[in-house]
Amino acid sequence: MVKTLYLMRHGETLFNQLHLIQGACDSPLTQKGIDSAKTASKHFKDLGIKFDHAYSSTQERASDTLELVTDQPYQRIKGIKEWNFGVFEAKPEYLNPPNKPGQNTYGDFFVQFQGEADYAVQNRMNETLTNIMENAKDNENVLAVSHSGAIYMFLLKWMKVQDILDKVSFHNCAVVKMSYDDGKFSFEEVIQNN
Repeated sequence: MVKTLYLMRHGETLFNQLHLIQGACDSPLTQKGIDSAKTASKHFKDLGIKFDHAYSSTQERASDTLELVTDQPYQRIKGIKEWNFGVFEAKPEYLNPPNKPGQNTYGDFFVQFQGEADYAVQNRMNETLTNIMENAKDNENVLAVSHSGAIYMFLLKWMKVQDILDKVSFHNCAVVKMSYDDGKFSFEEVIQNN
């Protein structure tokens, strides 16, 4: 039977507002981020969507967002934290490297700077979210609050790049709805809450 994953990006942070690279480092939610999370909460309530399980990355911006969306108990897990950008953390976003021709990610660029490779992020995201969904019961809804880079890498495992570009937006507090059945994730829709 099908289970549903609501994979949500955290609310806007100070570093998002200042256009600073934010992976392993953290910064607080802005008022806009707080308001967007509250809007997401209202949206879920208006649609009658209740979560049987809730998870957030171990980073504060994600757990703060989750706490604004729902007051239910949740678990913080490292497996859905953001991509570690090494020494590029807290530096201006324009320092991010361009993708190489034919490449849809930063590849292993950040490894040489004490960061993570794209495949490492993808593997931990997929392993963690698969375990979460395997432990959920049939027809249950799961909320997981994560980060744009990590979510993108997860989606690349299950979707074609062009479909991601055409169908998914990574705005703060955007929610990617995925169904999970027989060990596979399928894209359903994106719920925008900004």
